[in-house]
Amino acid sequence: MPQTDLPGGNAASPQRTRDLRVAWFGARHFAHSLEGPGIALQVFPQHQPAVFDWKHILERTGRAPDLLVLGDASLPPVFVGVEDFPCLTAIHCVDTHIHGWMEHYAQAFDLCTVSLKDHLGRFEGGALAANQLAWLPAFSRETDKPAATAQSPLYDVLFVGAMQPDRNPGRIAFLGELKTRLAGLAIRTGDYTQLYPLARIVLNEAERGDLNFRVFEALGCGSCLVTPDIGHGLRELFTPGKELALYPPGDAAACARVCEDLLRSPEKRAAMARAGLARVDRDHRARRRASAFLDLVSGLDPDQPGRRREKAAELRRKYLKRLYLHFAEVCDDKRVAQIYLNASRGEC
Repeated sequence: MPQTDLPGGNAASPQRTRDLRVAWFGARHFAHSLEGPGIALQVFPQHQPAVFDWKHILERTGRAPDLLVLGDASLPPVFVGVEDFPCLTAIHCVDTHIHGWMEHYAQAFDLCTVSLKDHLGRFEGGALAANQLAWLPAFSRETDKPAATAQSPLYDVLFVGAMQPDRNPGRIAFLGELKTRLAGLAIRTGDYTQLYPLARIVLNEAERGDLNFRVFEALGCGSCLVTPDIGHGLRELFTPGKELALYPPGDAAACARVCEDLLRSPEKRAAMARAGLARVDRDHRARRRASAFLDLVSGLDPDQPGRRREKAAELRRKYLKRLYLHFAEVCDDKRVAQIYLNASRGEC
């Protein structure tokens, strides 16, 4: 399995000197960090359910792209007929901890990158060859920065994130128990870039066991982070005890002990925050993921779209038909349901 020289990428790759027209649909992720010499980039954010066939894509882009990318926005399949698109195609999968159908859908693309390392195996053994599948973890945005001026802490331990009973029951239960053990815990929602500088410790929780963006956001803001030991390559990306502190997932008592230890040691907290920020700046900014992604694209055979199209009917039968039929059945919009039904027959 190629690791794209994680966590960096080789910006000097000679294969990346040619002009490349890139059209990116869905969640932006690191899309704007692709901009640079030789890249003509169009970004079409999509955060509500929608379906696009090749005709609709051309209506949006104005001309055929060399590379069409779908950024996972936790939506039903956005592209229909993708198995027969004439350009290079790529999908960046983030919410594989929520959507079990993605490993099937991705088989119809020329390149698939997966944010959660432990889920890579789900995508193997299908139509994707070794150079078409890679781990590309979450990252810190360039706007995630430490406060420009020092601020007096308002919170000992701070969690910033959603607390919705229907979506986050495990989180609510865990933080509720932690609050009984850690009186200094504060729970807030809002702009984390404004809140994190006000905390001695930033706490992360992973509701569904994912290595989430909060890890990279907190460290990118220069915070001392306490996060669950969740797997998905976390220990490869960061050094526990030096760049962040870990606790067993769901163990409120252990989490409280880790936080209390750090609260007693301002020097340790400061050193950990500096080391975590330095690691993010070196390895885990959006520009690093974009560079690694372009390296993967450069490694694809230019004839890959043609080979995929020759197998379009097989790809549709093996990986897409049941998927399209499922979404046709559960979709409330009759027009969209018909589009999925047509796609299951190869009528796009």
